[in-house]
Amino acid sequence: MKSRFLLATLALAACATSRGEGGATAPSPDPRVGLRAGWMNAAEAAWNVRLVSTTPPSEHFMNRANPGDFALINSDISFSGNYVIQGNFSGVQVWDIANPKRPVLHKAFVCPGSQSDVSVYRKLLFVSGEALNGRIDCGTQGVSDTVSHDRLRGIRIFDITDIANPRSITQVQTCRGSHTHTVVTAPGDPDNVYIYVSGSAPVRSPSELPGCSAAPLDSNPNSALFRIEVIQVPLAHPEQAHVVSSPRIFGDLGPPARHGEAPEDIAAAQHAADSARAHGGFVASFNGRDAIVFPGFIRDQLDSLMKARGGSGAPSAADTATLRANLQALVTARVEANRRRQGPPTGPTQCHDITVYPAIGLGGGACGGYGLLLDIRDPKNPTRIGAAADSNFSFWHSATFNNDGSKILFTDEWGGGLQPRCRVTDKPEWGADAIFTLSGSTMTFQSYYKLPAPQTANENCVAHNGTLIPIPGRDIMAQGWYQGGISVFEWTDPNHPREIAYFDRGPMDSTKLLGAGSWSAYWYNGYIISSEIARGLDIFELTPSGFLSQNEIDAAKLIHFDYLNAQDQQKLVWPANPVVARAYLDQLARANGLAMEKIAAARQALARAEKLSGQARKDALAQLAAQLSGDAAGAADAAKVRTLAAAVTDLANAAR
Repeated sequence: MKSRFLLATLALAACATSRGEGGATAPSPDPRVGLRAGWMNAAEAAWNVRLVSTTPPSEHFMNRANPGDFALINSDISFSGNYVIQGNFSGVQVWDIANPKRPVLHKAFVCPGSQSDVSVYRKLLFVSGEALNGRIDCGTQGVSDTVSHDRLRGIRIFDITDIANPRSITQVQTCRGSHTHTVVTAPGDPDNVYIYVSGSAPVRSPSELPGCSAAPLDSNPNSALFRIEVIQVPLAHPEQAHVVSSPRIFGDLGPPARHGEAPEDIAAAQHAADSARAHGGFVASFNGRDAIVFPGFIRDQLDSLMKARGGSGAPSAADTATLRANLQALVTARVEANRRRQGPPTGPTQCHDITVYPAIGLGGGACGGYGLLLDIRDPKNPTRIGAAADSNFSFWHSATFNNDGSKILFTDEWGGGLQPRCRVTDKPEWGADAIFTLSGSTMTFQSYYKLPAPQTANENCVAHNGTLIPIPGRDIMAQGWYQGGISVFEWTDPNHPREIAYFDRGPMDSTKLLGAGSWSAYWYNGYIISSEIARGLDIFELTPSGFLSQNEIDAAKLIHFDYLNAQDQQKLVWPANPVVARAYLDQLARANGLAMEKIAAARQALARAEKLSGQARKDALAQLAAQLSGDAAGAADAAKVRTLAAAVTDLANAAR
């Protein structure tokens, strides 16, 4: 009895040592609530992560006189070697993070076009362009003409052999531009990569790009709506990149159910409309609610009235009075005309983002009103094999698979990323992640995960971009929540996701909402790298806690990427290493998945085997693997014990 008690004590002590001190219970009250505002000096709160460095943007991408300048938003990031490539609405920044404590700006490449979604493959850099001001030559003067052959809306392709001097190879123009894109690597096609282009802007004129049409499908089967574009990039001749197909993956999807706005947002919109009306603004009713009419519409109508009476120059007071008297009728007529032109309500006409997982032949399309499951085994011709809708979702934004492909997570960017959607009054099911299990082509909803710390009305906050953290045996993800900061959470149990670490800053301004926060938070070679919209580049390191042991963190660090595009998921395969086995032992100890005395014995046997070499090491590890295989039958978590036994077998086979 004494011996068993001693073994159990040793097991508990070893587990506590491996996990580190504290962190098993979230701090209360939550220190993220009430943080002091500031641009570069806001108050910070962290739990189970350490901020390694925070680096402000290049002066080329910073307006000190206008914090939150929309033209200078830092967007998504990609990785190549020691470099972080960070998109910006006005170009691209390249950071050298060989020393994560002191990132060095390697290149600031000004090239306006929003939102400059970035991806890499070997020595190629791909950059999305969607805005009307984007030029083929990257000029800052923009494009003033309605139709112009200087405009770039599509994918820019650069040679980054010398990453400090990107060389333009070509551009591939598309009818709706590229809001986001996904580089698709095809296991059976080493000569090409493919790019799935998701464009969400209005369809451009056929006078600018022949063949473009915004007509409904029933009147024009070649419409640019209801499709994505697939670009083929021959690796030997990337200058020959071209659109190879336009799959209509949205066919026959009906209009999805969506929730309305939060009561406080409805009240705020009514207050704004009432205030505008009281001060002479133009207000009309849309779908039963008052709203301020878009200034461009007012400008065009006044100009038409002035010209109709043969006038010139500025519209007169009489023109303004005439417009005000007829505004509601004009707005109603415009809305009805749009409805007639667009036809009956339909499902989404474009995807926002697509994540592919070539190793399992699947893609996840976050497509406005639906989450789609795609078969990508023929990368040129992805097909829809499943679809999910959810009335708690407003805008399906992005997707992430777990490593074994048994689950998929979709994010909901309610409010478009520029609104506060993590307020204490906001429903936890809105602006959240939705977790589904996968079985063949069937997606089955399990639960939601939302940032648990309420944010203020002056902080844009909603679910956004993240990736898996390569902890063996667990589904753990780092995710950006704009001014909600970053949240690290576990969804191994899809019905009970839980936060295990976080970092947050106070709002940019305590009196008004300025866009900022983590656009994306991705694990890359031992660190969590976050693209901070207004504050630059943040680098974090996980610290051991009651939720995550040092062995698990060290096992994650065994995964090394030569490059990383978050939307092109790579299969995580851990090398044969004792720390992987120790990570599984820590998980079994934490969850009481195996008797403590058996865990202690396994730890001791593993430590003894590591001191041996050659055949003696191989034999000791094989003996331990056999013992664990036998222990699995009576274990509370038999599957995890068998996984541990397999990891020890791998060690035995690798022993020299």
